[in-house]
Amino acid sequence: MTNPNTTTPSMTSGKVPLQKMSIRTRALAGLLIGAAMLIGTLPAYTQGRNAQPFQIVETSIDDIHAAIKAGRLTVRQLVQGYLDRIETYDKRGPNINSVITINPDALAEADKLDAAYKRSGLVGPLHGVTVLVKDEVDTAGMPTTLGTLVFKDYRPPRDAFAIEKLRKAGAIILGKTTLSEFAAGDTYGSMFGATRNPYDLERTVGGSSGGSGAALAANFSTVTIGEETFASIRRPAGWNAVVALRPTPGLVSRSGMWDGYPTVHAQMGPMARNVKDLARLLDGMVGYDPEDPVTAMGVGKVEGSYTKYLNRNGLKGARIGILRESIGNNSEPGTDDFKKVDAAFEKNVAELKAAGAILVDPITIPNLKTLLTRRVPDPVAADAALKLYLARNPNSPYKTREDYQKSPDMEKSFPPPNVARWKATPAPFNPARYVEYVQAREQLMIAILNVMADNKLDAIVHKTVEHQPALISEGINPPYTSTKGVPSWNTFLIYPASVTVPSGFTVDNLPVGITFFGRPYSEPVLLKLAYAYEQATRHRVPPKTTPPLPQTTAADNSRR
Repeated sequence: MTNPNTTTPSMTSGKVPLQKMSIRTRALAGLLIGAAMLIGTLPAYTQGRNAQPFQIVETSIDDIHAAIKAGRLTVRQLVQGYLDRIETYDKRGPNINSVITINPDALAEADKLDAAYKRSGLVGPLHGVTVLVKDEVDTAGMPTTLGTLVFKDYRPPRDAFAIEKLRKAGAIILGKTTLSEFAAGDTYGSMFGATRNPYDLERTVGGSSGGSGAALAANFSTVTIGEETFASIRRPAGWNAVVALRPTPGLVSRSGMWDGYPTVHAQMGPMARNVKDLARLLDGMVGYDPEDPVTAMGVGKVEGSYTKYLNRNGLKGARIGILRESIGNNSEPGTDDFKKVDAAFEKNVAELKAAGAILVDPITIPNLKTLLTRRVPDPVAADAALKLYLARNPNSPYKTREDYQKSPDMEKSFPPPNVARWKATPAPFNPARYVEYVQAREQLMIAILNVMADNKLDAIVHKTVEHQPALISEGINPPYTSTKGVPSWNTFLIYPASVTVPSGFTVDNLPVGITFFGRPYSEPVLLKLAYAYEQATRHRVPPKTTPPLPQTTAADNSRR
C-alpha cells in the first residue's frame, strides 16, 4: 500500500497541472489521487506498509492505549488476538483449560468502542481493556457456573456492581475463568476438569482463583478478577507469576458475587501482570454500593487514582518487617520442596535490602500460630449471603442451599470427595466457639499492629506460598492434597490488605512470590512498595508453553 506520507506530483500544490499531463500520466495521476483518497478514508491502523505489528504478549494498559492513539491497534484486533490465544493454547496445544465461557458479544462490544473512539476518543480509563472474571461473579449475558455442572445453566440478568463499573470505564468482559467447585478448594471442577499451570503442565494453578491466575500468566487477557476467602487470590498469583491484591473489605463491593455480603472474609480483588495495571483495575472496581453496606467503610479512604502512589524508589528508606515463621497451611519445613521456596525467599530479602529498604529481620508476632487455629466459619452469614445472591436473579431455579443440593449433577462433583462435602448440611452455628475466634482475631490484630508500631514498619513481607505448586495428580487422587504452605492470616484477620508480586523462580523453575502485608486500607503504601520491588527486580517472565503467535500487521488483522 502506498505510504500516505510520500507525496506525488498530483498531491503537491499544483506544480504540475493535471490538464498539461499526457493521457497516460493523467490516468496514473488519477489512480494515485483515488488511492490517496481511499487511504484517507481508511482507519489509521491500516496505513503504513512498515507499521509494526502490535505484540499482545505481556502488553499493558499503557501499551494498549498508546497503540490505539497511534493508530496501530483497534479494540477489535486486541480482542481477536486474545481469542486466538485462548483457542490455540487454552483449548488446544498445552490445553491450559483456564476459561469456561467466552463472551459471545465481545467482538461486537469492541466494534462499539472503536466507533466511539473515532467520534470522541477513549470512553474511559479502561477503554478496550479485556477482563476475564472468576466464574463466581455475575456478568450479564454469560452464565455463572461456579465451576460445577449444578450451575451450568445459571444465567444472572444483572452484572455484579464491580463489573458494571468496569464496563462504564470502557472495559470488555472477555469471559469467565475456572475455579474450584463452589469457589472452595483447588481449581478442579465437574464443569471443566482441571486447570494446568502454564509453567509446568503437570502442576496445579492453585485455587480457587486459579483460572484467573493461569489465564493472566498465559496472556489470555489484559487483566483478570479473582476472589479470596482464605488465600484464593494470593496463592494463584504466586504460583502463576502474576500480581494480585486482596483489598481491604469496604473498597470493592461483593454484590453479585457468590459468598458476598453479609459474610466478612470473602473479597473480590484485581489481578494483573504488573503493579500499575493492578492499580488501574482497582481504580475501576472501588466504590460505595448500598447492596454491600460494608463498602460504606471504604468511602473517602483514597482520592483519585491509586496509580499516583506508584514510585520506583518507594523502597528507599521504607521499613519492612520480615516474617520468617512458617504459617502456611500444613507446611512441611523439613522437606526439600519447602527449602527450595525458602532459598528463593532469601534472595528476595536481599533484593529488598538492595532496593534501599530498612529491614527488621526477623519479626516475631506473639502467639501467631496458636491464635490462627481459632478460626471458625459462620454458617448463618453464609446462608444469608447465599439467599441474597440468588435473589438478584428472579429466574433462579434455586432459592436456597437445599435446592441446589438436590440437583442430580451434584453427584458429578470433582474430585469425588467433594460430592459428600457439597451435599452435607453445614455444622450448626456455635456461638461460644465463634466468640473465641473473634477474641483471637482481635488479640492477633492488636499484636501485629503493636509489632508494626514498635518497629515503625511500613509493611510486613512473607512468602506468598511456602511450597511449590502441587502436582495435579496429588489433588485429584487420594489423599487429595494440594494446598500445602498457604498462609491465610490476612483473611483470618479480615481487614488487613495484602499485595502479592512475582519474586522469581525456584531451582525447579517454578514461580514464587512475596506478599506485602499491611494495615487496613494501606493499599497506597503496599502498591508503592510492590511497584518499587517489581521495578527493581523485573521477575515476571511469561511461560514458555504459550509463546507469541505468529505476528500479523494491524492491517492484516483489520480484515477479519
